[in-house]
Amino acid sequence: MSISVDRVLGKLDEYFSKNDCQSAEKHILFWLDEAENEKDNRTKLLLKNELMGLYRKLSRRDEALATVSSALALVNKMGIENDIGAGTTYLNSATVYKAFDMAEKALPVFEKAQKIYESSLAENDKRLAGLYNNMALALVDLKRFSEAENLYNKAISIMRQNLNGELEIAITYLNIATLKENELGEVEAESIINEYLEKSTKILDSYQNRDGYYAFVCEKCASVYGYYGHFFYENELNKRARSIYEGA
Repeated sequence: MSISVDRVLGKLDEYFSKNDCQSAEKHILFWLDEAENEKDNRTKLLLKNELMGLYRKLSRRDEALATVSSALALVNKMGIENDIGAGTTYLNSATVYKAFDMAEKALPVFEKAQKIYESSLAENDKRLAGLYNNMALALVDLKRFSEAENLYNKAISIMRQNLNGELEIAITYLNIATLKENELGEVEAESIINEYLEKSTKILDSYQNRDGYYAFVCEKCASVYGYYGHFFYENELNKRARSIYEGA
């Protein structure tokens, strides 16, 4: 029996649109077992990538890192170290390392992904923007601010060329605000921070396609507004997210 990846991912998207992480995890683990039984390594790798992202979202550190290790080992076993699939695995693995305060370990893995993506993808491919955004976060942790800002601006330029890229730009604006605080200090950077918060707010308020991904972005952005004292807007974004999840 061959596994229909499209059907598996379609059902997974349904769970994520409802923020039903428990069902999403069960779904991934079930199909991982099936892929193991079928000796379908490509599907296994795809599902391990989904699983590490889920565990990262749920802050389940040990499970996330274990999934990263097994995914990287599978890339080597398959002999696809220079393929796009490996690049995606490197990107997701590095993002897990960054999420759990391992920026120094993350950066060389991001660089592996960057080498593959930049040599294989079109210059306006949104996957490059995702790489640049996440890699920049690690660079900020390492206080390499100018390099990080350059990558953020590259990501914005790419997403402006992509349909529905506005939400990613909104996230990047908030990332730049955080970068400026780390680089200059909150007092010195106050006006710049406010400028980027306003830019992000404009996108989040005007965006029309309010689906599960919009809810995810609202949740992701809400805490940043709360951090900067915009508590009313933080609550508003969380309210929008709940409304979408509950109505899905």
